This record gives sequence, C-alpha cells and structure tokens, in this order.
Amino acid sequence: MTTYGTSAVDREAAASVVARGVFTYHPMLAAEGSGVHLTDVDGRSYLDFASGIGVTALGHSHPEVVAAIKAQADRLTHSCQHVVMPELNYRLCRKLVDVVPIPGPKKVFLANSGAEAVENAVKVAKVATGRRAVVAFDNAFHGRTSFALALTGKVRPYSVGMGPLSAGVFHAPAPYCYRCPSRGTPCCTLSRGSGLRRLFDTQVAPEEVAAIIVEPIQGEGGFVVPPPGWLQDVESLCREHGIVFIVDEVQTGLGRTGRTWAFEHEGVVPDIVCTAKALANGMPLSAVIGRAEIMDAPEPGALGGTYGGNPIAEAAALAVLKVMEDERLADRAARLGDLLAERLEELRRKVPEVGDVRGRGLMQAIELVDPADGATPLPDLVKATIANAREEGLLLISAGLHGNVLRFLPPLIIEQDDLLDGLERVERALLRATAATG
Repeated sequence: MTTYGTSAVDREAAASVVARGVFTYHPMLAAEGSGVHLTDVDGRSYLDFASGIGVTALGHSHPEVVAAIKAQADRLTHSCQHVVMPELNYRLCRKLVDVVPIPGPKKVFLANSGAEAVENAVKVAKVATGRRAVVAFDNAFHGRTSFALALTGKVRPYSVGMGPLSAGVFHAPAPYCYRCPSRGTPCCTLSRGSGLRRLFDTQVAPEEVAAIIVEPIQGEGGFVVPPPGWLQDVESLCREHGIVFIVDEVQTGLGRTGRTWAFEHEGVVPDIVCTAKALANGMPLSAVIGRAEIMDAPEPGALGGTYGGNPIAEAAALAVLKVMEDERLADRAARLGDLLAERLEELRRKVPEVGDVRGRGLMQAIELVDPADGATPLPDLVKATIANAREEGLLLISAGLHGNVLRFLPPLIIEQDDLLDGLERVERALLRATAATG
C-alpha cells in the first residue's frame, strides 16, 4: 500500500511563516486538482471527500468554471461595484433572484465570504425592523468575524480569548436528537420551538428581536438535522412577532442536500437567505438574497465592500449555476446521497463506535462514541480515522461540538464508483483505528 503524507520540510516551511491559529487537517501542500482528485506537491493524488469544506461542489478546476474565469480575466478584473458596477453583477443578481424560492420581489447583495453575508443579513434586518437583538442557536456556526463569532454557538477554538463579543445576541437551544435526554421518544421538549419560547420569556422579549438566524442543517456543529416541524415552528414564531427569518445556507445550499436549498426540505420560506461556499466553486463570493422591502431598508452606502461582486468571481458563479442546472446536480446529490446513507448505515452495523448516521444528500456524517454508553465522544478515534484515510489516499474532515463527527462532503459531480471506492477506504481506515485503540 502506498503511504500518503508529505515531507517534513514542507510542514516545517509552512509552519515557519503561517500563523499558528490557522488549523489544517492534513500535513501536505496542495499543488493541483481535477474533478474529485487533489494532488500534493509530491505528486500524490487523493480522493477528496472534503471539497474545500463544501466549496468545490463541481470538483476541482471544473472546465466550464475555469473557462469562464479565463475569459473574464481577459475582459475585466475589477471596477468596484461602488464606482462602476460590473455588468456581471446585475446578471448574477438576476439569476440568484430566480433561483431562491422566496415569493414576491427580491434583491441581492454580493460580498466575499459566508461571514460577510451573515453580518450584512443581520445589518439589513436591524435597519428594516428598527430592533437591535438577534437570536441564534446553540451549536451553530456562522463565521469567524466579530459579529459572526457572537452568533456562533461553539466557543473553542473560534472565540477563545477574543471577547467581549458583540452585544445583543442571544442563543436558544437547538434540537440534537441523538443527544437529546429523551432520545427514543417521538419528539424531545426542544423539538417544536419551546427553547425559543423560553428565551422570549427569560432573556429577550420577541418584540425586541430583529432577526432569528438558523442553519437548516447545522454544519460545523456536526451535520445535525432538526426533527420534522421544528424549522416550521421557528418560522411561525418569526411571523407571529415580526422577526426577520434568516436562513444560513452557506454550507447546505446549492444542491448539497438534494434540493437547491436545504430549507426546501422543511417547507419553510425565509425572508433572507445567505449563501457562499459552492456559489463560485472556489472563488471568493457570497450573496445575501431577500425580500426587496427588507433588503432596501439600509440607505445607499450602508452595504458594501471593495471586492464584493468581483467580476471574475461572478463569472465563475454564473458558470456554476449553469452547470448545476444543466446537469441537475441537486437530483444527483439526492440519488447518491441515498446510497451514501445506506453504506454508512451498513458501517454502523459493523462498527459499534458508529453511534449515529445523519445528513441529507451528499452532506452526511457519522458520530463516533464509546459503545459502552452510546454517548461519550471519541474525538481521538476521529483523528486516527482521518490520518488512516489519508494513508489510504482519501481526504476527510471532522465536525461537531466535541470533534467526534466524521463528515462527508464529496463533490456533487462524483461518480458512483468513486463514491463507493472512497467509502471502502473509510471503512478500512475506521477499522484500523478501532483496532489500534481497542
């Protein structure tokens, strides 16, 4: 078997100039990528089940995206939307308005990252409502900038030593059925918004809340899928109290879960949707799409950024959206996601440490726990499995509040044979890890 890794020289060279706070799962340097494969500087090729944390949904260096980037680079690299708006800015906003199923007139603001999208969505909601409080959820992740950190429901490693964080943010309990004290009953006490109702009774009055922001599936939190009806109840509370309902689709959006948007599985209609990651397949671009009357609340100049809506990134995004539509990649993710879930369930039957299998489409995860109690997290087993998988030529990453969740984010263009090949490597890696720790 080929041993995968990278030379000590590469690791030491990178560590000598890159800040210690930048965590990297794999001790290697990427050189090139094509489709579902990523190649390091030593020429070793890996099956990529991380996709840059869900970014390269069309795989690495998709030819249509590369062609769009090259063509646009020859025409215009930057004009700044605040000086002369690039023509592609209008075209992409027009496309996004059509792609997001929010009824009535909609408008778009383009930025660079998911965190920027989240921060601007909240700014818009505050101006539109005249309110200053915002509610997010435990175990959530919304970004690493200051206000996004305040919304994020996990402390380590994101905000240790960085406080005080922004005021006016409140966190409500989020359902996590696998770890619910009443696991095994049809629905736990948090499953239909009672956590939000208690928050309104004890910490902040609903009439003071500008927005509630929620991930339709918690990403960094461990791919936690809410129970049926919970997201609808959150939306209902927003409607009841005039609160802007923001859905963070940065990781879940654009076909990943088997629908264009993950919120479509739940039958809800947001006021604002935040998207990024897969939008431009690796180019820095994000978008805030929302009801026109809400998006137009801030005065001219209140929203912006020098590089937001860069024409090269916009060209990439238009190519991405065309490929996703032409090749029906959301349907493909649903079909292959069923196969992925089936194989992960088979793995759970073989390996007692696999406590839970969850997710939607090509956004799936397994939670590793001590089989003695079915609850104690095993983050070291996850780390060992990731290292073993790398030796098998497969790139994986983790998630979860305790770092004990293995997540699977293969490109949406992955072929079934590559998916099955990767899962066989996962099984070998996990079995080796459990044997070594058992």
